[in-house]
Amino acid sequence: MAVIAFSQECKSLGARVADELQARKIMIESKIFPDGESYLRFAAEFPGQDLVVIKSCFPQQDKRLVELLFILDAARELGAKRTIAVVPYLAYARQDKRLRPGEVVSNSSVGRLLGAVGADLLVTVDVHQKESLKNYKTRTVNVSAMPLLAEYLKSMKLSQPYILAPDKGAAAHAQLVASILKTDYTYLEKRRDRITGQIVTDERDLRLDCRDAVILDDIISTGSTIANVARIAERCGARKIVAACTHALLVGEAEVTMKRGGVTDVIGTDTIASSVSRVSVAPAIADSLRQHL
Repeated sequence: MAVIAFSQECKSLGARVADELQARKIMIESKIFPDGESYLRFAAEFPGQDLVVIKSCFPQQDKRLVELLFILDAARELGAKRTIAVVPYLAYARQDKRLRPGEVVSNSSVGRLLGAVGADLLVTVDVHQKESLKNYKTRTVNVSAMPLLAEYLKSMKLSQPYILAPDKGAAAHAQLVASILKTDYTYLEKRRDRITGQIVTDERDLRLDCRDAVILDDIISTGSTIANVARIAERCGARKIVAACTHALLVGEAEVTMKRGGVTDVIGTDTIASSVSRVSVAPAIADSLRQHL
C-alpha cells in the first residue's frame, strides 16, 4: 500500500484519504524563509514505496504549484517507487485555450511541468474541462465530486429542488446531480467579455414557484455568476436558493455578492478548506487511488 503525504493546508483531507485506504500518513513540514522562499521536508522516509502527495493548488496558486513540483521532484531522489500527485484543485486549469493572439496557455505548461518532475499519475477533482488533460504526458484521472454533493443535497430535504447550471459547461454536472435527486435541471447562457471579464447571464422564464433552486457549478470564484443566476431564479419565484460547488474559492466578497443576489446557503467540498466545506471528497479520491495502487 502507498504512503500518503500531505502538508498542513490539506491535513484534514489527506488524513481522511489515508484512513479510507488504511495507509501510512506522512506530514510534509513547511515554512517560509524571510525572503519568501519555501522550505519543505518529509517528516518520515518512504524508500521503495509508492508515494501519494496530496496538495491542492488554490490561491496562492503559484506558490503551491511550485511547492508541489519541489515535493514530487524530491520524492524521486528520496527513493519513492512511484509518485502520484493528488491535486484536488488544479491551478491554471481554466487557462486551457488560446482565445486571443499571443495568450499563454498556462494549463499546458502545468502538464509539462508535472511530467518533468516525474509524476506517474495525476488525480484531480472536477477539472474545469476534462479535455484540458488530454495533452498531459502524465497519466491523469479526473474524479467527480458531484455524486457526493448530490447526496448532501438530498439530506437537506429541499422542496422540489430544481438544479440550475450557470452555463452550458456545467450542464453535465447539473444533469448528474438531478438524476441522483430525481428532479429537473437546466442551464443558462453566459457571456464573458474577454478583456474586462464582465459576465452577462441571459434571462430565462423558469417555473420555480414554491420550489428550491440549486445553482451548481465546479468553481465559485467571485460569486458574480452565481449572483446573476440567483436573481433570475428569484424573479422566477424560487422559494429558496442554494449555491453548491466542488471548489469554493470565494475570492474577496464572494459570499456577500451571492447573498445580495438572493443565495441563502453556500455548499462546497474540502478540495479547498473553508467555512463552507461540508462535503469531503476523500471517499471519491480513495476509490480512484484503489484502482491505481
